[in-house]
Amino acid sequence: MNSKIILAAALATLALAGCAKKEEMKEAAQDAAAQAGEAADAAAEAAGAAVDAAAVATDAAGDAVADAASTAADATADAAGDAAAAVGDAAAAAGDAAADAGQAVQEATKQ
Repeated sequence: MNSKIILAAALATLALAGCAKKEEMKEAAQDAAAQAGEAADAAAEAAGAAVDAAAVATDAAGDAVADAASTAADATADAAGDAAAAVGDAAAAAGDAAADAGQAVQEATKQ
């Protein structure tokens, strides 16, 4: 009878150990699921941050393009103004040269 009691106690101990392992496995699975949820939340936050960074970069690029276009327009206007002034100076010089040539012709014909 003692051997039956010892055998029953051993079986009960093994059953309890099996239940304990099942509970540990259940807790480990729950922990893993919770960690997976936290990782998914972190990934979602990182994706949101990446979208925000892309929006900021797009805005900065748009501003840079606008600034470059404005600078180019200003430079073009300045160059056009300089060219117009140069044409005016050349016309004045041509007029002066024509006047000098006319005066030289008059003096040459007087002699």
